[in-house]
Amino acid sequence: QVQVVETGGGLVQAGESLSVSCVVSGSGFRVVVMGWFRQAPGKQRELVATVNSGGGTDYADSVKGRFTISRGFGNNAVYLQMNRLNSEDTAVYYCYAYLYTLPKDEWNEYWGQGTQVTVSS
Repeated sequence: QVQVVETGGGLVQAGESLSVSCVVSGSGFRVVVMGWFRQAPGKQRELVATVNSGGGTDYADSVKGRFTISRGFGNNAVYLQMNRLNSEDTAVYYCYAYLYTLPKDEWNEYWGQGTQVTVSS
């Protein structure tokens, strides 16, 4: 019913920029929060940035001033612009969507499959 599709990612040199996008499709839901988490090998998944339905944003301290999250596509999509990337940003980036399903009166988290971002020194 719900599809979370990520695009972007790739290999870049340190100091360069990259963007990732995520679109949530389906029916019978409302977006509450969308955003991005990341996970490096051997580490737990951590927050990168989120944006809520009212436009409020939240960023990890490590990416403040470098990353920008924005909404699009009828608020069912998020775009993450990543600038001045460094090796510490290397991770699998996962799209996150917290959705309210109206017919079932449920709140659930959905995750994309992840997209690799690799920053070489």
